[in-house]
Amino acid sequence: MPHRDAVAWNAMLSSYSQLGNHREALSLFHRMRISNTKPDHFSFTATLSACAGLNNLQNGAKIHALVIVFGYRCSLPVNNSLIDMYGKCFKPCSASKVFQETNEKNEVTWCSLLFAYTNTGQFNMANEVFHTMPKRVTISWNIMIVGHAKYREIQLCLSLFREMRETSCAPDQWTLSALMNACGESLEVSCGYMVHAFVIKTGWSAAVEAKNSIISFYAKLGSQSDAIKEFESIGMLSQVSWNAIIDAYMKTGDTREAFNVFQRAPEKNVVSWTSMITGYARNGDGEQALSFFVDMMRNCMCPDDFTFGAVLHACSSLAVLGHGRMVHGCVIYYGFHAHVYVGNGLVNMYAKCGDIEGSSLAFSEILDKDLVSWNAMLFGFGMHGLASQALQLYDHMVASGTKPDKATFISLLITCSHSGLVEKGREIFESMRSIYGLPYEMEHVSCMVDMLGRAGYLTEAKEQANKHSEAGSANNTSSREALLGACTVHGNVELGTHLGEDLKILEPQKEMGFVLLSNLYCASGKWKEAEMVRKAMADQGVKKLPGCSWIEVRNEVTAFVAGTCNHSHPYMEEAYKMLHSLEFEMKNPSTKYQFCVFTTF
Repeated sequence: MPHRDAVAWNAMLSSYSQLGNHREALSLFHRMRISNTKPDHFSFTATLSACAGLNNLQNGAKIHALVIVFGYRCSLPVNNSLIDMYGKCFKPCSASKVFQETNEKNEVTWCSLLFAYTNTGQFNMANEVFHTMPKRVTISWNIMIVGHAKYREIQLCLSLFREMRETSCAPDQWTLSALMNACGESLEVSCGYMVHAFVIKTGWSAAVEAKNSIISFYAKLGSQSDAIKEFESIGMLSQVSWNAIIDAYMKTGDTREAFNVFQRAPEKNVVSWTSMITGYARNGDGEQALSFFVDMMRNCMCPDDFTFGAVLHACSSLAVLGHGRMVHGCVIYYGFHAHVYVGNGLVNMYAKCGDIEGSSLAFSEILDKDLVSWNAMLFGFGMHGLASQALQLYDHMVASGTKPDKATFISLLITCSHSGLVEKGREIFESMRSIYGLPYEMEHVSCMVDMLGRAGYLTEAKEQANKHSEAGSANNTSSREALLGACTVHGNVELGTHLGEDLKILEPQKEMGFVLLSNLYCASGKWKEAEMVRKAMADQGVKKLPGCSWIEVRNEVTAFVAGTCNHSHPYMEEAYKMLHSLEFEMKNPSTKYQFCVFTTF
């Protein structure tokens, strides 16, 4: 165009923003400013919408400053966009300030502020706004229901729905969709069935949004047949419908059919690709998840924070550091390094790939750390045997005001167990209930028994196992297995035999009890008893999974499984030669080596 006026710029800005091309919208607004074209209220609303879509608070605040400079602070559409932007960027205080400064308010203004509070879980303030509204329209009820659904408070969602029906405000497909999603997130099966029945009864079963939420509900329950039935009954399939059925197949482990649906889908958006990546990672096919991520990038599809979270999980399961670093580079390129969800994935990925320094650096770069951030770093330090760093981090976590949860204490107890910090472990175990009021679960008791058993406190470990087993907080066999393992290490045949026999009765098809009891007899020289245990194991059809280890060479992971000879890897031949050489040296030690061994006793 020879001359671009504000109308031309605004047309492009609005189009980019509405189509979800938020980065392009921000770039276009920057070019508009360079061209000396004065922005108006249409320019600001479109650009603020782009900032909201990207959760880009920094640019949003800059646009807010320009709004004031150009004198549009009295514009109702601009103020509504500002409140919406701050709400989606998790800044309800800033949204409230704009709301207070807005003289003229409409339903959009009130609903935008309401969303700002529900989006951050501040339901006391949300309720105050909700009951102060001059008129509670359908969207305001939906915002409250969706907000509570986000935190899995299904009973409050249903209570709001009943209250809504008592007013003159009728529920729409978005209301019913929010309720179905709430039932799916909380796995409230009976409530989900009731809402589904209401959808059919009130004639909303033909509405695409309601139908999509029903598909998602059955997908989350793992009921593939019901999800497919709903999918096939939809007249006009939307992209959400295709994505929901992909998710349904992935949740039941049918990755092949999920791929077929993905191929058949007429259009694929970032959710479609992310569902495939997440599904492959969840079903243990990390390599395929990585392959899909690469294909997604080749198709010029911009990933979001959920995409990066899924592919980082795949890298963690594969323990391939090279691929993880590649994904980290993409995270930085697309500007998601400040997102706490992605940051948590990076902390976990680096820790599981053996780079604890990279994990610590990723943790330090998370600006607004949540409980998952702290737990991921605690787990990383514990995994690498860095007990002092883990305990120091725990002190910082408590000092920051973050309340630990059950997962926090599992990480701490495992760390203390593997580092032999018995007294500290006892202190942490006690504080879990006395200070934080958290009940002991089977994992915590098992960790405690394992820690005491490793240190040789077998009597105390047995007392802990019996005490909490009787209390009903550890009705599984993990604490007995930990104690039996300790008996093997410390040679306590009497207690170990008793525990082993109990495990064989409690879980006759599980190999752990047989294996540990056999190891105990072997360690004690009771070869006949060990042979009897192995025979009983074979008679009952119980098989021990073969030992497996893996190594990464030039970004390729190769597994070594006991009892197999796989020579497909180029370095496998050399590895086996080295193993045979070591085996020979162990069985036929040199005279010099024998002398060194004997002189040490």
